[in-house]
Amino acid sequence: MVQLQDIAPAEIEAESFRIIESEFTEQTGKKISDYREGEFRVLQRVIHATGDFSIAESIVFQHDPVDAAVDAFRRGGDIVTDVNMVASGISRNILSKFGGTVSCRVSDEETADLARKQGITRSDAAMRLSCTDNLAAIAVGNAPTALIAALRLIDEQKMQPGLIVGVPVGFVNAAESKEMLKQYKIPAITITGRRGGSPIAAAIINALLRLADQ
Repeated sequence: MVQLQDIAPAEIEAESFRIIESEFTEQTGKKISDYREGEFRVLQRVIHATGDFSIAESIVFQHDPVDAAVDAFRRGGDIVTDVNMVASGISRNILSKFGGTVSCRVSDEETADLARKQGITRSDAAMRLSCTDNLAAIAVGNAPTALIAALRLIDEQKMQPGLIVGVPVGFVNAAESKEMLKQYKIPAITITGRRGGSPIAAAIINALLRLADQ
């Protein structure tokens, strides 16, 4: 007979996080103390979002992304995402405390027009139209072309995000775009290989926002 836990709705997330901490070493072969405090909190929320401890093997933190993100969010910087699913999963109530906003232009008419004229994907076009001087973070959870476009815009000095969360998913250029990201001297969080997705991108951003709100 299946035994269900009797737990109050408000306690479910806290209990989930407690379970992740208690099982982490057994499931991954790693110690929590192997990570900086903020980086483990990010990883913990990703594991919570996916139910997958093996993410610990492939997540990459480069150039102090937690400190960079916390600083950028507290200064009121904005977040640009590649797809609406990432944008809808972000805790806007925390971001708004600092004066920041979340935007995704993939569905804009201007984006569709640029994509047709240039023969590029809408995700690529949306990123080109999202250049701003107040950019805290770029969060890519779906489209490799969006991450590639962001990196090219950085090369062209048209975009200077405080952080990139680059976790596009798929079989065409997803792994390759993340390898490109790892070559940049910019604070970033990524997951090697083909895995990724919008829930992971949103989970990473939300973990960072909570750290900024402490």
